[in-house]
Amino acid sequence: MSSVAHDDPGGAGAACAAASLWLWRHPRPEDAVGRCIGRTDLAIDARRAKRLAHRIERIARRERLPREVWTSPLRRCADVGRALARRGYAHRIDERLLELDFGAWDGLPWSAIGPEAFAPWDADFLHHGPGGGETVAALRARVASFAAEVAGRPVIVVAHAGWVNALRLAAHPAPTPADWPRPVPYGAGLVIPNPCRSRPCPR
Repeated sequence: MSSVAHDDPGGAGAACAAASLWLWRHPRPEDAVGRCIGRTDLAIDARRAKRLAHRIERIARRERLPREVWTSPLRRCADVGRALARRGYAHRIDERLLELDFGAWDGLPWSAIGPEAFAPWDADFLHHGPGGGETVAALRARVASFAAEVAGRPVIVVAHAGWVNALRLAAHPAPTPADWPRPVPYGAGLVIPNPCRSRPCPR
C-alpha cells in the first residue's frame, strides 16, 4: 500500500495532518483465525513485519514524519516497531496502546463463546467487561490519555483494531455495538486527527 486513508469525523481536513495520529494496523498474526484475540500475544511472520516497516518508512519519509514509532508490547505490533528501530527509528513501547483485554474469552475460539455470553455486553457496551476483562470505557480512557500526551505533533503508531476504533469514536459520548466500525484491514494505514489537538480530550 503506497498511501493511507484519512479518517476525519470532525471535518478538519488535511490541515490537521501535523497534529494527527498516523496509524497502521499490525500484520496478520499467526493462528488468529476464528479466535477472540485481545491480549493473547500471537507471533507474526518476520517478513510481514519487515514489509510493513518498509511501507511505513516510505510514507513517513514522504510526509516528513518524525523517525519515531509507538507500539504496544504485544509482538504483533512491537515486532514492526523493532524492524523500524533497525532502520534508525526510536521505538516507544506503551501499554496504553494494548488491545482490549477480553478476560476469560481471550484466546478462545469464537464458537466456544455462546450467544448468551454477549447479552450483558450488548446491554452495557461501555461498562461491561467481556469475559470479565476490560471495559470499552477503560479502553477509551487509555486512548484519551495517549492522545492527550502526544497532541500537537504527528505520531506514528502500529496499532490494534480495537484501539483504532476507540480513537475513531473518541468524540462519541456513548457508542453502542452498532456504532463500532468494521476493523481496519491488517497492515492498512489510517490518518486520524488527534481529538485532543485543540480541546480537552473526550473520555
